[in-house]
Amino acid sequence: MYLTKEEERMLDGEYGHAVKKSMEILSALGDIYGAEKLIKVGSVQIAGVSYHNLGDAGLEYLNGLAKDGRVRVITTLNPAGMDLENWRNLGISEEFAKKQNLVIEAFRKMGIIVSCTCTPYLIGNLPRYREHIAWAESSAVTFANSVIGAMTNREGGPSALAAAFIGKTPLYGLHLEKNRIPDVHVEVNTELKKFSDWGALGYCIGKNANNRISYITGIKEASMEELKSFCASVVTYGSKPLFYIKGITPGFEKYETPKEKITVTEEDIKKAYDEINDDTDTIEFVFIGCPHSSIKEISQIAEKLKGKKISSKVEFWVATPRPIKQLSDDRGYTKIIEDAGGKFACDTCVAVAPLKGRFKSLATTSAKACYYSRGHNLMKTKLGSLEQCIDAGVTGKWE
Repeated sequence: MYLTKEEERMLDGEYGHAVKKSMEILSALGDIYGAEKLIKVGSVQIAGVSYHNLGDAGLEYLNGLAKDGRVRVITTLNPAGMDLENWRNLGISEEFAKKQNLVIEAFRKMGIIVSCTCTPYLIGNLPRYREHIAWAESSAVTFANSVIGAMTNREGGPSALAAAFIGKTPLYGLHLEKNRIPDVHVEVNTELKKFSDWGALGYCIGKNANNRISYITGIKEASMEELKSFCASVVTYGSKPLFYIKGITPGFEKYETPKEKITVTEEDIKKAYDEINDDTDTIEFVFIGCPHSSIKEISQIAEKLKGKKISSKVEFWVATPRPIKQLSDDRGYTKIIEDAGGKFACDTCVAVAPLKGRFKSLATTSAKACYYSRGHNLMKTKLGSLEQCIDAGVTGKWE
């Protein structure tokens, strides 16, 4: 891979340890994938923030970089393992909180915006169409590529951080137009009747696309929230972090419909629910916000929870970016939800919080949350509508 004179000096250590280490990572990636050169990125989003995933070795690595490493572009963080302010109320131990705060402090020293969200595009880290970026969290990467039309690979934690220190990333993968061409035509031959159907659709396509790029037809309209949910599901269950929906997402008009075709029917959606949902009637944990909830979603939760009470046997969390929570405070939604017994979980997510052993069963609107809750935390899962989840929160039963 070609390096400029300045990049060579970075690699030689003239700019300090963090920059040298970052150039080593980026150079190795470039060589592995046959990149021609490094390209500038407009922003970075870093995964690998939760101490639950990092451990002491990860914390030590971050502290080493924080000694002289400073980011060169706007950089935000993926969710941490806890709400950074309200962790006690969510049942997080003091020992874990101490370690998680040390992780956050290391990132703060680097000049990173301590946002801790999987939806950075909701709080100001919003790339423009065709802009090269270096993002890490799978649903955010898929949203950036597919809904916004920016260009990013799915970075690992170290490579995203390296890109932040250098302000560049290797030119390979989804940064190249030739690698963004759709491979398979997906015809959706059924109506998506409720919000959770988008997660079920992502399950169907992800399982059948087999790491290919889908060109999707048959969908007439989609909200930002529905697309956000679909992005999380389709990449979690197997697709590349890029798709096109004819008439809805940018760039579809540049491509011909692929010859290979997959059809998704009402029966396929029903089968997805059957495979995602476990055999349980009792719900101990309701989690809304994977990916993090928008203000529109919070308003809907508040509307449906108003005048109701969450069962004392159920923990009910709404996950959202902290700036969105502040908006919820101002609009009165927070009070309605908390008066009903719900709790806000800013800065964190069910996928990265230390929840194993705390709850036996989960109800959610998110197919991705089901994947991680079952696989990482050994919970029985139920995917359904917001109404079903709220009813489960009130009664402790899944209907």
